[in-house]
Amino acid sequence: MPQLDTSTWFITIVSSMATLFILFQLKISSQIFPAAPSPKVMSTQKTKNPWESKWTKIYLPLLLPQQ
Repeated sequence: MPQLDTSTWFITIVSSMATLFILFQLKISSQIFPAAPSPKVMSTQKTKNPWESKWTKIYLPLLLPQQ
């Protein structure tokens, strides 16, 4: 039974890995990635509640005048 010649396996595997690496690098370098997001200045708007514009007073039962 003849022996299997494995002398070229190393070169085949290394060249295949190098080829795949180069192909992936070319594929990735052709992609267009969006620019890094810049911080946006957000101005907070204070909403006017209806009860803020009126003068209100809460009367507690203990603060009512005694009769």
